Amino acid sequence: MADPLLLFAHGAGAGTSSAWMQGWAERLAALGTVLPFDYPYMAEGRKAPDRLPKLLAAHRAALEAARAEHEPERVVLIGKSMGSRVGCHLANEPELEVDALVCLGYPLVSVGKARKVRDEVLLALETPVLFVQGTRDRLCPLETLGEVRARMSAPNELFVVETGDHSLQVTKTHTKQTGVTQAESDAAVLAAIEAFLAQAAE
Repeated sequence: MADPLLLFAHGAGAGTSSAWMQGWAERLAALGTVLPFDYPYMAEGRKAPDRLPKLLAAHRAALEAARAEHEPERVVLIGKSMGSRVGCHLANEPELEVDALVCLGYPLVSVGKARKVRDEVLLALETPVLFVQGTRDRLCPLETLGEVRARMSAPNELFVVETGDHSLQVTKTHTKQTGVTQAESDAAVLAAIEAFLAQAAE
C-alpha cells in the first residue's frame, strides 16, 4: 500500500517555520508525504487566529491542493492543538474522504475561567482518530478526555506522554528519574502514530 499523504496543521501560536513544527515534519516524513501549511493569519504575520469558518476554508483549500498535486490513496490530517481541532471539523465533511486523524495536544478545554469542554466535533466524528496527549496538558485533562472518548462513535485511541505538556515536552525530572530523553519520547510518539495508521488502513 502506498504511503499516505499527511497534511500537517500548526497550532494557534506558531506556524510551520517553528522548530517544533519543523522537527515533527521531519519525523513524520518516515511515515508518508508530509505537507505542512500555514493558515492565512499566520502567513500574513497576524498573531490572533481567524475564526473557525476561515480556518476551515484554508484547511479545506490546502487539502484540495494537496490532493490535486499528489493524488494520494490515503489522506491523514495531523494537527497541533488548534490545527487538530480544525482537522476534526474538516473530517466531518464526508465528501472530503479523510482516512484518519492524528491530534497532537488536542485543545479539549477552552482557555479562561469558563473551561468549557469542546466535545461536539469529536462526538460527531466517524473518522478514526489518535489523540497524543501529555499528562501536564491543562487544555486536555486526561480524565475529561476519557469521558468524551467513551461517548465517541468514531474508532479512537490515546497515547499518553508522561509529564508531557501541551507541546508534548517532558520534564527534566522525568528524564532524570526514568532515563527517557525528549528524543526517545518523541520516537515513542512516532511509533504510536505509525501503528495507528497501519491499523486504520486495514
